[in-house]
Amino acid sequence: MKHLLPHPLLTLTLAILWLLLVNTFSAGHVVLGLLLGWLIPFATASLWPQSVCLRNVPVLLRYLVVVTHDIVVGSFRVARLILGRPSSLRPAFITVPLELKTDLAISLLANTISLTPGTVSVLVSADHRTLTVHSLDTGDAAAIVAEIKHRYEAPLKAIFESC
Repeated sequence: MKHLLPHPLLTLTLAILWLLLVNTFSAGHVVLGLLLGWLIPFATASLWPQSVCLRNVPVLLRYLVVVTHDIVVGSFRVARLILGRPSSLRPAFITVPLELKTDLAISLLANTISLTPGTVSVLVSADHRTLTVHSLDTGDAAAIVAEIKHRYEAPLKAIFESC
């Protein structure tokens, strides 16, 4: 069954995304969405370095809520910083030690940080033990590292690792 449906969650996600993009809920579009949702992961299965293992779906849902909240709040925070006094900004590069081991989890962490306004992931070390992040306004680098580890890394570890 694994060979016929290599990534069932991705298939469902792509089908739902298709329905959202066409903005029509009809039998034809549902079938086409499911067909595309099956065909894309099936055609690219050999390109995936490892199988995705979701260990904790409720944590994933909470993670998505936290990230969405942080994107919205971060947008207003960055707008206030830029429109206020840009000369008072304290940009800095921060090194975040990583506990994550899988490439997928590290990639999702780096992407989450880049999606959040005010921070950008810059570099994952060759040994995958640290992530360099640029912060637009850095008062306390240790607090930013602690926030990244608590809000993003810990849930990703619970979701994708220890399977």
